[in-house]
Amino acid sequence: MQGIDKIITSNYWITIILIALFGCIVFLKLLNAQKLTERFYKLFNFSFLEQDSEGSKVLINLFEVVMFLFSSLSIALLLFYFQQYIQVNNKITVASFLSIYSFVFCYFIAKKVLEFALVRLFLLKKQLRTFLNTKAHYLHSISFILFILLIFYEYTEIHPLVVFYFSVLLFSVRFLFFLLRNKKLIFNKLFYFILYICAFEIAPLFILLKLMF
Repeated sequence: MQGIDKIITSNYWITIILIALFGCIVFLKLLNAQKLTERFYKLFNFSFLEQDSEGSKVLINLFEVVMFLFSSLSIALLLFYFQQYIQVNNKITVASFLSIYSFVFCYFIAKKVLEFALVRLFLLKKQLRTFLNTKAHYLHSISFILFILLIFYEYTEIHPLVVFYFSVLLFSVRFLFFLLRNKKLIFNKLFYFILYICAFEIAPLFILLKLMF
């Protein structure tokens, strides 16, 4: 009787990433527990928006750096799972994840720098800060939910489509709340808002999809 080799795909590195994400949450709590709570509930609690809309006037601080790493890692891991689901024959490798994360990281860095430049260059500093901070903080709130969802996906039998559809729902709710929160500024500057969405949100998505598939 001939023996059959058993092929085992190791995904220990995904566990390391999830542990790193949890470590980010612990570090954020040590840095500022109240601010962490506000970011977590941002999507569901409008009372925090006015308090924080004026607070981010600098490009870099430690809390925001860790929050940036947490969000980019969570979104990159979600995109990686989506790629693996679509391309069934692809191997689960660190290299394929790093290629996705590199794009996500560079995209968020470039967008952050350009948005900071817009706040400094235009006269509507207060309105732009509120606009950009609201969008960023909603993304942070979603990232925490995605982290929980990714843990369930990795260690339970939850179906991939449940994860992906729920993620789409989260981003749709984020966009809706973002519109409602900034409706006055958006409708007053509708052309610039559409231009911003096309340049910063839609175009990079097409580029990412082309790189992934």
